[in-house]
Amino acid sequence: MGKFSVIYDACVLYPAPLRDCLLRLALTDLFKARWTDQIHDEWINALLRQGTFTKQKLTNIRDLMDAHVRDAKVTGYESLIETLRLPDAKDRHVLAAAIRCNADAIVTFNLKDFPEHLLQPFGIDAIHPDDFIYYQIDMAPAVCCQAFKRQRLALQNPAMDVEEFLATLQKQQLPQTVSILKEFVEFL
Repeated sequence: MGKFSVIYDACVLYPAPLRDCLLRLALTDLFKARWTDQIHDEWINALLRQGTFTKQKLTNIRDLMDAHVRDAKVTGYESLIETLRLPDAKDRHVLAAAIRCNADAIVTFNLKDFPEHLLQPFGIDAIHPDDFIYYQIDMAPAVCCQAFKRQRLALQNPAMDVEEFLATLQKQQLPQTVSILKEFVEFL
């Protein structure tokens, strides 16, 4: 049996603190994180519409993601898109990529867009990022706490103490994650 594999939907890569968290967890090798160029385009374009970041800055982030998470890029899924049915046709590319790379789950805030009855025939689940991260911490608390500590210590502008860091994660819609991390504050 292979390593648990997930596709990150664009909506979980859009907010920087959550993207950083998910990428640092992917680097632990507890699971296999995957995405596509089309998913990259979605989160990048959403941030460009905000007007806060330059295209070059976001391209650099994309390139770092691709360089540091081994074999994350899914290709060859495009022919599946038109054969799939989802409530929002714009989400079919995510499911197609998940099928193509034999992912176990799609990590997304938009659970309603990936109904269980439409994913079940492919053996794929949709999972909220809070549930996904919570499960990772529950399975390997020491490994995950190291990843979170690295994330917190990398924040220099401004630097964050543990309480501020947990408040930032709470704002990312991660209440379960924050709750379990409070049990490990001395390791963060």
